[in-house]
Amino acid sequence: MNTLRRMDQILLLCLVLLAIFGMATLYAAVHAGDLTVWYKQGVYWLIGSVAFLVMCFVPLRLIGLLVWPVYLLALLALVLVPFIGDVHMGARRWLDLGIVNLQSSELMKWALILLLASWFSMREASSFRDLSVALVCVLLPAALIVIQPDLGTALVLMLAAMAIIMVAGFPWKWFVGLLAASPFAGYILWQKMHDYQRGRVLSFLNPESDPLGRGYHVIQSAIAIGSGGIFGKGYLEGSQSRLHFLPEQHTDFIFAVLAEEGGLIATAVLFLLYGVLISRILMIALRAHTRFAGLICVGMASIFFLYVFVNIGMVSGMLPVVGVPLPFISYGGSALLSMLVAMGLIMRVAIESEGKVSWQRPTSPLG
Repeated sequence: MNTLRRMDQILLLCLVLLAIFGMATLYAAVHAGDLTVWYKQGVYWLIGSVAFLVMCFVPLRLIGLLVWPVYLLALLALVLVPFIGDVHMGARRWLDLGIVNLQSSELMKWALILLLASWFSMREASSFRDLSVALVCVLLPAALIVIQPDLGTALVLMLAAMAIIMVAGFPWKWFVGLLAASPFAGYILWQKMHDYQRGRVLSFLNPESDPLGRGYHVIQSAIAIGSGGIFGKGYLEGSQSRLHFLPEQHTDFIFAVLAEEGGLIATAVLFLLYGVLISRILMIALRAHTRFAGLICVGMASIFFLYVFVNIGMVSGMLPVVGVPLPFISYGGSALLSMLVAMGLIMRVAIESEGKVSWQRPTSPLG
């Protein structure tokens, strides 16, 4: 009971409000069709809530002991996907575990954050040898995720890893050199892309060039967002979603449903909730009692921010279309469960750090 009383109340309130917001928006997206996904999402929230509470009681010292086994398990799952993974919409990304289809990249996303936080909890990122080991641990799963193909998640993974590396002491002069090399990396990435991925980038630059093909998603989404105006058309009154003009309106493009029915007011409320959530995680990172705990929070805050930024940028036409969900709003069991486990871990950091001195120097993840 003492652990429950020491929970961060602001973080907990944000999660409750996002749960209500997410379930209401998902219902609006599917109410005119099959409600099965809405009921399933409710079950995922219940299971995820239990996982969240369990993580609140798991000592960070134990987490520190498990980072390598969890990372290797996630890596094994990624290796197995090309051989026994399920195919959905042309992509092989899921492992059928019976109860749930596990998206292995979701497991790796959090496993990598834990590994990097543990690795740099005792090291500075200015050591070339230590940094090289970390980069291998990042690039190996990123390459496996790109093969699936899932370019969006791979980019989020690498950017979140870079956030941890920067906080861990990555020299700015190296960062400038990395930026200088980015055009060459971009060229190589373009050459390795699948044809449909290149098409997404080209349709992002000019969606009207193929309005019934690759540009259809962005055009319909822009119509839905623009038609919502300030106050929206009203809950369950969105024509784009009700008439199924929006593609993947319960997953990747669910923000367009929210914007059409709730307008600027509803989207502003969602932005506020995300802003409070991410800023609170960063505040917990500053107050964390160990470097390991602080770096965990930095990495997870980065992932949440990147998912929100990329999804909304994609739906509004400011970024190419990639398969990135909107946290706590989009339908998806693996993504929701992994995010709630991550939030439970952040809450554990807040609980253990209460009344202690914040981290100042490299320390062991075992306390």
